[in-house]
Amino acid sequence: MESKSTLVLGASENPDRYSNMAIKALLEKGHTVFAIGNRAGKVGSVTIANSLLPLDHVDTVTMYLGARNQLPYYEYIQSLKPRRIIFNPGAENDDLAQIAEKNGIDVWEACTLVMLRTGQY
Repeated sequence: MESKSTLVLGASENPDRYSNMAIKALLEKGHTVFAIGNRAGKVGSVTIANSLLPLDHVDTVTMYLGARNQLPYYEYIQSLKPRRIIFNPGAENDDLAQIAEKNGIDVWEACTLVMLRTGQY
C-alpha cells in the first residue's frame, strides 16, 4: 500500500469525534497525517494546529468541517494542490467541490474511515 500524505481539516482531540478516529486509522495504515482544528492539541503522534500549516505534497484533504466553516480554507486548500478532497458525511459542500474540480482536484463524498477499512483509500 502506498502511503498518502493527508490533511485532516476539523481535527479534534475528542476520541468520540470522527476526525479523531480518522487520524488514528490513517496512522495505523501508515499514512503521513497533518491536522488542523479549532483548538491546538495532539492525537497520538499528530499535532493539531489551530492555524494554517505550510505543507508540501498533500495527497488528500479529508474534511470534517461543515460547509459554512470551510469558507476560510478555500484558498488554502487550493494552494496545497491536493490530488483529492474527501467530504465526509456532514461536510458536503457543492461550492468548494466545484472550485476543486475546476482546479483539477478529485472530489469524493465518502467516509474516510469506511474507505480505509475497505481498502479504497
